[in-house]
Amino acid sequence: MSIRGKAYIVGAFEHPKRKLPDISVAQLHGEVALGAIQDAGLSLSDVDGLFTGRDAPGVGGLSVADYLGLRLTYMDSTECGGASPLYHVGHAAAAIAMGKCNVALITLAGKARGGGGGGVAPPEDPFETIFGARPPLASYALAATRHMYEYGTTSAQLAEVKVAASLHAQHNPNAYLQKPMTVDDVLNSPMVADPLHRGDCCVVTDGGGAIVVVSPEIARDLPRWSVKVLGHGEAPKTSDGGKVDVTFTGAAYAAPPAFAEAGVTPADINYASIYDSFTIAVIEQLEGLGFCERGQGGRFVENGGLVAPFGALPFNTDGGGLCNNHPSNRGGITKIIEAVRQLRGEAAPAVQVRDCELALVSGIGGDLAARMRSAVLVLGQEDA
Repeated sequence: MSIRGKAYIVGAFEHPKRKLPDISVAQLHGEVALGAIQDAGLSLSDVDGLFTGRDAPGVGGLSVADYLGLRLTYMDSTECGGASPLYHVGHAAAAIAMGKCNVALITLAGKARGGGGGGVAPPEDPFETIFGARPPLASYALAATRHMYEYGTTSAQLAEVKVAASLHAQHNPNAYLQKPMTVDDVLNSPMVADPLHRGDCCVVTDGGGAIVVVSPEIARDLPRWSVKVLGHGEAPKTSDGGKVDVTFTGAAYAAPPAFAEAGVTPADINYASIYDSFTIAVIEQLEGLGFCERGQGGRFVENGGLVAPFGALPFNTDGGGLCNNHPSNRGGITKIIEAVRQLRGEAAPAVQVRDCELALVSGIGGDLAARMRSAVLVLGQEDA
């Protein structure tokens, strides 16, 4: 069964603050949920499907449902790290197509800056921690080093990703970092895990976001311009018993089914939201998504290739995780929200892509040099 055209995103909300010391994680989920519901022109009583990840407080989705007073017919707590919201959109569209629910609420919130993390250690932890591989930064630095060795990618090319994000963030009054950067600024920032500089790393923020996905019948009766879900792909990429190739992401597996379901190619995409926990993650995803050949990501981003509105592929026009927001250390929800803004024509005027009809969202969760989950969404105008 294809989900193409079976569901629409009608509500999207990103919490405007990045430091929230005085409210709980449950309150954050509640605030972003209400924001998205209001944006859609609906009420909490309309929600019959709830989708959350491990960032949800207490016992996950059940606690959020209880906190919001929801009466549900369907609930999904699939946990895929930062890619979770992209998985949830695909799962929500499938549930709606099967008649399991009609109004699906997807929330993500957390206090990575203010405290409130946690989680159970994975089974590989005692084998990898002793080598310093468990912190994500070390894993991504390892992947960057190998990509440089295999393909000649340079630190200056990685820096181009941060530069593009910073040029966009200056137009976002809520962005955590709003000062434009140059390649030299990034290269002169402190080295934190060779070859990654501080400028290659995402921000750490509190906050969150939510979206509302509904059936076509409900979308038709709402006043807000909706966004059609055209294609979805998801895939894990494992360590393969230690034979893992760290120069590509699971996007290489998740993208083909998403494009096939949508009936489009990378050349048709007007805007892309690319998960940007670190600059190397963007380079490798661009290659796996098919926007350039493998090993050519560094060259693709040079000379403003990612800068909106006229770059070869405008990306992360809110500033992305590198400059705007990375709530609960998982940036998938903000990637979807900015894609919705672009398709609605509601991005900041300076970075709004002209005649934006097709958008792609790519999310990854896990370790770039070990194991990860990837998901890809293709979204379009409501009449696409």
